[in-house]
Amino acid sequence: MISKTTIDNVFETARVEEVLGDFVQLKKSGANYKGLSPFSDERTPSFMVSPVKQIWKDFSSGKGGNVVAFLMEHEHFTYPEAIKYLAKKYGIEIEETEQTDEQKAQADERESMYLVSEFAKKYFQKILHKTDPGKAIGLSYFKERGFTIETIKKFDLGYCLDEWDAFTKEALAEGYKLDYLEKTGLSIVKGEKQFDRFKGRVMFPIHSMSGRVLGFGGRILTSDKKAAKYLNSPESEIYHKSKVLYGIYYAKQAIAKEDNCFLVEGYTDVIQFHQRGIENVVASSGTALTPEQIRLINRLTKNITVLFDGDAAGLRASIRGIDLILEQGLNVKVCKFPEGEDPDSFARNNSEEELREYIKENSWDFIRFKASLLMEEAQNDPVKKAGLIREIVQSIAKIPDNIQREVYLQECARIMDISEDVLFSSLAQLGSKQGQKTKPQSKPMDVVKEESKPAPKVNEQFELEKKIISLLLLYGKEEEEFEDLILKQNEAGDMVLEPEVQKAKVFEKVFLDLQEDEIAFANPDFQQLYNELITRLNSNEGFAVEGFINEMDTQQASAITSILMEEEQYELHDWDRQNIFVKTKEETISRLVSETILNLRRFLVNQKIEELAGEVKNPNPEEDHSSVLEMIIDYQSLKKVLSNKLNRVM
Repeated sequence: MISKTTIDNVFETARVEEVLGDFVQLKKSGANYKGLSPFSDERTPSFMVSPVKQIWKDFSSGKGGNVVAFLMEHEHFTYPEAIKYLAKKYGIEIEETEQTDEQKAQADERESMYLVSEFAKKYFQKILHKTDPGKAIGLSYFKERGFTIETIKKFDLGYCLDEWDAFTKEALAEGYKLDYLEKTGLSIVKGEKQFDRFKGRVMFPIHSMSGRVLGFGGRILTSDKKAAKYLNSPESEIYHKSKVLYGIYYAKQAIAKEDNCFLVEGYTDVIQFHQRGIENVVASSGTALTPEQIRLINRLTKNITVLFDGDAAGLRASIRGIDLILEQGLNVKVCKFPEGEDPDSFARNNSEEELREYIKENSWDFIRFKASLLMEEAQNDPVKKAGLIREIVQSIAKIPDNIQREVYLQECARIMDISEDVLFSSLAQLGSKQGQKTKPQSKPMDVVKEESKPAPKVNEQFELEKKIISLLLLYGKEEEEFEDLILKQNEAGDMVLEPEVQKAKVFEKVFLDLQEDEIAFANPDFQQLYNELITRLNSNEGFAVEGFINEMDTQQASAITSILMEEEQYELHDWDRQNIFVKTKEETISRLVSETILNLRRFLVNQKIEELAGEVKNPNPEEDHSSVLEMIIDYQSLKKVLSNKLNRVM
């Protein structure tokens, strides 16, 4: 187990904005940062990071918490994995307490698979650099491809010996279980025999966005026609081919910085571009592009440039990938290399400047690209030409943004020399046909009155209790001047509240006021949290909200984060740019505390009045209700005083 000293050191050192910035493109927004949600498919920012509080909140999915919670949600790390990741990032030495045999046996299966994969990576590297077969076969191949030793080491490239079970034997000898070797796909088990899946292949480790080894791609070097040229790890608990992009770990920062992602097909395309100095490039690893892979890119940029080789054979299939990118709301350009060239060979034979210049000059928007490609097939056949126009319109129909759709239709009309009206009509027909599968569509320009739905009833007591928790978390230790309200009877016999100014800490003010009225929280979770906060604030001079969150379990931490970040949603809308300036809570802490408590008192008084009124409404003839009526009058007087104080109208 990781020692508490190490965990505390990690939390003290790690910065939430730095860690989350590796996964999400963040932009400054006042004192905070905002970005697109990494947990959902969205086009406007709903993800907020607070460097001051060291927490984050995703308003689209409801997730939130500290830096460890993010890694557990986003990377599916266990708690120890997240701590180890942060320790590695910040160069913190991990101290571990002794584990019992039972604890070792209960080690997380995913972690075991990650450890096996990490061992395999290092083993294949050792074989490549330290053995004669590795140097003669594997290293020679990489050098022939033009890779330098620095590049080979950067991408953790390796070699698996051309022997049936050399790797499996080594792994078993090092204490790794055959069960995990099989589950990761590194070893194939048939009865009592075990074989190396990647026998005789050069190895390309496939990393997650955080840098963990998920699986491998292996290229055969012999001319065996029965064996696949490239072989990938099978699907496993940690490796899902459709959700991974090769090179994303090395490219993420460059993609965010360049605000563009180059998408290629193979491992060597990525590596060669990096070696040339262009790092914002990833590969789909020979698979058909998937929505999950596009969403990975969408976390970092809205712009994708798809790079094709000069061979037109696979271009038709690639067009489907472009349609998927459009459907996800991203901007896509296409660049085709000269006949006989692919991104790997072109990068190898040209300088970085020449490569960048070529891509810049030969990147087309998808309309021009698709039109030029399909026109070659249609030639002068009007029927085929009509068909390709329909195909282009079908692609445009996938674009979610109305303005962008119209601009592309106008561009298509210009290129194809066809009336815009015809294209708009075709688009409308296409939309109508698609709509019939789900629900009937209204006619264009018809104003359809939405069915009125009753507004959801706000639970006032819940909101007030939540506000009190928020005030304790944010300002519990702050000392403020409070107008303490003392309930007295004036000469006329009316109940009035007389002000009395005194200094107190926020948590003291809240505690004394609630205790005086014997107020308990209706929500049991809030009551538990309130008790814990009052105890901590009363006994700990160095109370810090980030430390408090770090000690909570994931569910409690998420709930606290939701409370803390609720007030900051307005920053997502850039109201300051619209000259709408929201007054911060810090400016009026004492007033906010007093008003919240008064509001809660007023609510409870009103609740008591309704309860007593119910008794009078259904009277029992045998009971005298005069005392109940007197209580109602007293509570009404108190309610009036509270309402006046709050500038409320009865």
